[in-house]
Amino acid sequence: MSTSAPVRSLLETVTVSAEEGRAVPDAATRETIGYAPVHTVADLEAAIAAARAAQPAWEALGHAERSRLLHAIADDVEANAEELATLLSREQGKPLDGPNARFEVGACAVWLRSAADTALEPEVVFEAGDSRAVVEWDALGVVGAIGPWNWPMMITVWQVAPSLRMGNTVVVKPSEYTPLSVLALVEVANRHLPPGVLAVVSGDREVGAAIAAHPDLDKIMFTGSTATGRRIVEASAHNLARLTLELGGNDAGVVLPDVDVAAIAENLFWGIFINTGQTCAALKRLYVHESRYDEVVDALAGLAEAMPMGNGLAGGNVLGPLQNEAQLAIVTELVEDARARGARIVTGGEPAPELGPLFYRATVVADIEDGAALVDREQFGPAIPVIRYADLDDAIARANASEQGLGASVWGSDAEQTLAVARRLRAGTVWINGHGGLNPQVPFGGIKASGYGQEFGAAGLRAVAAPKVISR
Repeated sequence: MSTSAPVRSLLETVTVSAEEGRAVPDAATRETIGYAPVHTVADLEAAIAAARAAQPAWEALGHAERSRLLHAIADDVEANAEELATLLSREQGKPLDGPNARFEVGACAVWLRSAADTALEPEVVFEAGDSRAVVEWDALGVVGAIGPWNWPMMITVWQVAPSLRMGNTVVVKPSEYTPLSVLALVEVANRHLPPGVLAVVSGDREVGAAIAAHPDLDKIMFTGSTATGRRIVEASAHNLARLTLELGGNDAGVVLPDVDVAAIAENLFWGIFINTGQTCAALKRLYVHESRYDEVVDALAGLAEAMPMGNGLAGGNVLGPLQNEAQLAIVTELVEDARARGARIVTGGEPAPELGPLFYRATVVADIEDGAALVDREQFGPAIPVIRYADLDDAIARANASEQGLGASVWGSDAEQTLAVARRLRAGTVWINGHGGLNPQVPFGGIKASGYGQEFGAAGLRAVAAPKVISR
C-alpha cells in the first residue's frame, strides 16, 4: 500500500529555513510569515544565462502556443486565488476585501489573458506599385523586471505577461519587502512554462543594481521611485538596454464648481485611498473650487471615518496598514509638517497603534497650500491635502507644476468643460470623474519625472518587442 506525499502550500513551497533565508514579517502584526531565499548576484547570473539559452526555443513556439500557456497560467492563478490573496494580504497588508488582495489576484488573471489575446499584426506603412514596407515585431531577448512592494503580484504580471507573449524570457526581481507573493506567483506560472523561461531572483539592492547594469539583458522594466529610476537609466546606459520606467506620481485632481459632490464622493475617496494610499497613480493632492470646498472636505472626512481599517484577514476591513516602517515614517513626517504650518487636520492625522504597529488613520488635511511638503512631495499613504482655489487657470497651473506627471483627474458635471480641463492637465493619463482606473487594453505610462514607455494593450506588446521593417 502506497501513500502520497502531502500537498505543500504555496507558502511552504517558496520559503526556506530560518538558517537559509530572511524573515518576512506580516505587515499588520509584524509576526514572521516565513523566510524568503536570499539570492545573490551569482544566482542572478545563472538565471540570466538560463533565460538566454531558453529564449530561442521559446520564441520559436509562436504566438498561438505562448498565448495558450498564458491562459493556462491564468487558469491556475484563479484556481489558487484564495491562497495567493491570503499570502498577499499578510505580506503586503492590503485587506482581502474591497479593491485589495482578492482584487489584485483577479487582476493578475485578467492581465494575463489580455496579453495573450491582444492582436499585434504586421503593419503596412507604405505601398506604391511594386514597393511595400511592412513593420513586424520580433522578441527582444531577455527582459529584467524589477517590481515594487505596493502591488507586487499585479505589477509583476504587467511586466511578465507581455514579455512572455512576445517571445522574450524574463528574470524577475521582487521588492525585498514583498518577495513571497511574487515567488508564489512565479511558482504557479512555472508549472506551465519550459525551464529557464521565467525565473525569480529574491535578492537585495545589490541584485537590483546588477540587473540595471547587466550587459546580457535586452530590456529592463522597473516600477518604483523616481530616484531609483534615474539610477537605472545611468546604469543601463553603457549597453543601451531598452527601458520601461513607471516611476512615482504626485497626481493632482481638480474639482470644478459645478460638481455633484454626492455623486463623486465615493469614487473620489477610492481614487485617493485605494491600497491605503500606497499606489503610484493614486490621487495625491486635490484642488477644490472655493464654492464647493467645505462640502468636498466634509464628504471625504465622513468616508474616511466610516471605512473599516484593520487586519486584512478580518472580513469587512477595506483599509490596511502601511507596508513598512520607512513608509509610516514618511507619512507621519509629512502630516506633522502640515500641522506645524497651521493646516487643519480634519480627520485622522495620527497612527492607530491599537490596530497594529504600522497603521495610520485615514487623514484629510484642509487649509493647506502649495509649498507644504504634504502637497509637493508624494506621500504614498493615507493622507490627502485639499487645496482651495478661486481661479481655474491658477488651479491648472498649480496642478501642472509638479515635476511628476503620471496621472491627473478632473471632476465636474459639464462634459465639455471637464474634457477641456483634461486636455490642459499634463499627465500620462487624465481621468474624468474618476482616478486611477486601469484597463488592460488602454495604454498606461507617465511623462516628465514619472518615467517613460507605455504598458498594456498593443502599445505594451510593442514596448517589449523589436520592430523590424521589411521593405521591397
